[in-house]
Amino acid sequence: MDRKQRNGVPKKIIVILCVCMALFSFFWYENHHLVVTTYTYQDGKVDENLAGYRIVQISDLHNAKFGQDNKKLLAKISELQPDMIVITGDLVDSNHTDIRTSIDFVKQAVKISDVYYVTGNHEHWLSENERTELFEELENAGVVVLNNEIVNITKGDSEFTLIGLDDYNLIDDTLHTVIKETDHNKLRVLLAHEPQYFTNYANAGVDVVFSGHAHGGQFNLPFIGPLVAPDQGFRPQYTSGEHHEKETTMYISRGLGNSIIPIRLFNNPEIVCVDFTVK
Repeated sequence: MDRKQRNGVPKKIIVILCVCMALFSFFWYENHHLVVTTYTYQDGKVDENLAGYRIVQISDLHNAKFGQDNKKLLAKISELQPDMIVITGDLVDSNHTDIRTSIDFVKQAVKISDVYYVTGNHEHWLSENERTELFEELENAGVVVLNNEIVNITKGDSEFTLIGLDDYNLIDDTLHTVIKETDHNKLRVLLAHEPQYFTNYANAGVDVVFSGHAHGGQFNLPFIGPLVAPDQGFRPQYTSGEHHEKETTMYISRGLGNSIIPIRLFNNPEIVCVDFTVK
């Protein structure tokens, strides 16, 4: 018998199978290992009542599942004990629409905390019937859908303003019009799906922005960094992390799911957590 064979299977085949299994395990881990990134936002508009207020951001789920019925994702969120959960678009994926997965997730999320939501581009790419069904189901579940609207959030004797922009109105004058209805002396938090319009958000004068869309650059290569992002192309500027322009701070989630490009590399799915603190 050939020494290169064991139990009738060529040694080369065994090596190839082992390599394939290792690669599969690696890519599965890269795309299913949830990480939590926590930031502290410090500002003079945050008083003692708002100190410690925690916002947990979910973005770009794209119908992804983390455990059966998204139990792992929901457990992570619950452990963080948020005062508010914000969903910054692309809850669904228009390429393989599965509204049920998204609705099942939010029905459990609203049991953890108040949930506020703005659209991403994929919501607008749904058919009219699918979009109507999604929004009706979200509202029936108790999610607050913000479509170029504001809501005042109260804690104790203090409050801040939450603004939600529709994905079709990120670059026009909508934000500048809506923000006129707010008090500039109070903290103003914006939910806006796409981060590449950061200058527009900063020029409007919001204090904090929660955004997503860029999927962390999809492939985060050593010595190169994020490789590609929607609407930013190759070597994108805004893919994750904390960014500053003028008096505005923007937090970008790497998101949770995938869409056209089905895998991530060195770019784990991310939950973003931001705590307010007194300056």
